Amino acid sequence: MQQKLVRSTVIIYSSARKNGNTQAHVNGFAEQNNVRVICLDDYKIAPYCYNKNYKNDDFYAVFEALLKYDHWVFASPVYWYSTTVQMKLFIDRITDYMDDEVLKPKLRSLRSKHFSVLSNASSSEAPACFVEQFKNTFSYLGMQFINHSHKSTQKVA
Repeated sequence: MQQKLVRSTVIIYSSARKNGNTQAHVNGFAEQNNVRVICLDDYKIAPYCYNKNYKNDDFYAVFEALLKYDHWVFASPVYWYSTTVQMKLFIDRITDYMDDEVLKPKLRSLRSKHFSVLSNASSSEAPACFVEQFKNTFSYLGMQFINHSHKSTQKVA
């Protein structure tokens, strides 16, 4: 993902360390492209609930803001073959748009959008299951996968 992007792009990231490796990876990508960066850790996103009784929750505002972008870049460290808790909460909450007839048209708008993944870990490559969780979820929603970029945090001796 080194070339300049032509789509309106937003980076959606989460990390246990606000100024850690993931943010450095995000900043490097953002410097090369004119993109908006949203850190999910700055928002309160409650776990999915069937009755949708969320108190002081930011999910809908965040998701609605993302809909104006054509390319979503998900960035996360690899934690035990998976993403961060906050990113998983965000993904799970998309279900709110799947089972509500009023919200479904907004979810369908994802079919015209693209997505990419940025990851980092001490390994030289992200585990396939890490990338697949994003590919499977967002392809299911009709988004087109563009690219995955991984950075190893392992220091070379």
